[in-house]
Amino acid sequence: MALTGLQIFKLLPKTNCKKCGMPTCLAFAMALAQKKSSLDDCPFASDEAKTALAEAAAPPMRQVKFGAGDHEVKLGAETVMFRHEEKFYSPAVVAVTVSDKLTGDDLKARIDAINALQFERVGQQIGVGAVAVLNDSGSADDFATTAAAVKESCPFAMILVSDSADALSAAAAKTADAVPLLACATADNAEKVAAIAKEKKCPLVAQADSVEAMAQLTEKIQAAGVEDMVLSLKAVNLKDELYALSQMRSLALKKTFRPLGFPTLSFVLKGSAEEQSARGVALICKYAGIVVVETTEPFAILPILTTVMNIFTDPQKPVQVEPKLYPIGEVTKDSPVMFTTNFSLTYYTVESDVEASRVPSYILVVDTEGTSVLTAYSGDKLNEKSVADAMTKYDVANQVNHKKLIIPGYVAVMSGKLEEATGWEILVGPRECSVLPKYLKEVV
Repeated sequence: MALTGLQIFKLLPKTNCKKCGMPTCLAFAMALAQKKSSLDDCPFASDEAKTALAEAAAPPMRQVKFGAGDHEVKLGAETVMFRHEEKFYSPAVVAVTVSDKLTGDDLKARIDAINALQFERVGQQIGVGAVAVLNDSGSADDFATTAAAVKESCPFAMILVSDSADALSAAAAKTADAVPLLACATADNAEKVAAIAKEKKCPLVAQADSVEAMAQLTEKIQAAGVEDMVLSLKAVNLKDELYALSQMRSLALKKTFRPLGFPTLSFVLKGSAEEQSARGVALICKYAGIVVVETTEPFAILPILTTVMNIFTDPQKPVQVEPKLYPIGEVTKDSPVMFTTNFSLTYYTVESDVEASRVPSYILVVDTEGTSVLTAYSGDKLNEKSVADAMTKYDVANQVNHKKLIIPGYVAVMSGKLEEATGWEILVGPRECSVLPKYLKEVV
C-alpha cells in the first residue's frame, strides 16, 4: 500500500538541507507521495528508507511474463478491483490444450486448429494467446517430445502441464528458450518444481485447494527462490472458484497481502464446447488471468475472446477505427459518399447497413477522438471544418465524378455551413442508420 507523505517523512533524515530541490524534508515527502519526485534526489536517504519505499511502491499484484518475442504474455500488475476505478492493465489470455498422446498427423491437425483461432472484431485482431501441453501419457519423454514439436509449429506462449517434476524438467529442457509457464507446483512437489523454474528461468503455476493453502504455498515457493508465479485453484465448482478468485484479488489489492498478489489461471477442460465457453466467460469476468480450454471450436472461443476485448479496454478511451476513406463494395466514380465518425460502434453500424443496401459507396471516417456523431457534434469535434479537412486529406474529390455528400440526419443543422466550406451539395441522410439501405436505393 502506498505510503502517505507523513509516513515517508518519518523515513527521511529531516535535515532540511534543500539538496533535493525542496525547501524542507516534509515538502519533499509530500512530493514523493504524489510521485512527483524520486528518493534518489535525497543524498542522505538511508537504506531502510529506500527499502521501505521500494516495497510500498511495488504494485500489489506482481507482473508475470512468459513466452518469447512478439507472443510474450504479460499478466498481473493490476491495481483495482473494478475497471471503472481506473483500468485493467493486462488482458486475460485464452489458452488451448494439446495432449502429448497425439502424434503425427493428429498432432499437426491439433496445432493447425489452434493456430487458426484468430479473429477480427471491430477492426481489431483478437485470438488465442497460449497453448497448454498436457502430460496425459504420463511419460516424461513423450511430454518433452510433444512440447518441442509444439514449440516449433505454434508461435504462441507455452504452458507445460504435468503432475511430475521429472516430466516438467524434461520438457523445460527442450523449450527453455521459449520461456514456458510450468504447471503445477503443489505442496508435495513445490521444492522440485521451484528448482526447475529457477534453473530454467521460467515462471511457474502454484496450485492449491484453498485460499489459505495457496498463501502458504506461495511463501514456500518464494523461499525456494522463485518470485514469478501464477495461482491456480484445484478443480472446484464454478461458484466456489469465482468466490475464491474474487477473495484472492481483494486480499491482494485492498489489503496488499503479498502472498496472494499474483495473476491467476483456471483450467476449463470438461464439458461440451458450449459449456467451456460459458464457464470461460464467467471466469474472465471474475478474475482469471489465463483460461485454459480443451475445445478448438471457433464458435466457443470467440465469445471468450470477445469478453476479454470488452473488459480489458480502457473505459476512458473509446475503441476507434482509423480515420480514412473506406470503399464499401465495388465502388465507381459515381458511387455515393457519406461521412461518419471514427467511433468503432458507429462506423461498423454504418458499414453494415451500407453493405446490406448492396449500393457500393464511400464512407469518409472523420477523426473525432472516438466519439459518436451527436457527442462529437456537441463537443465541437465534428463540424464543417473537420469534415472539410478530412475530405481534403483523403482526396475525396478525385475519387468520384460528382460533388454530393450525404451527412447523418442528426447533424442536418450543419448542412449549410458544410456546403459553404466544401462547395459540395449536401444531402441529409436518415436519422436512424437502419433506414440507410432504403435511402441509398431510393434517394441516391
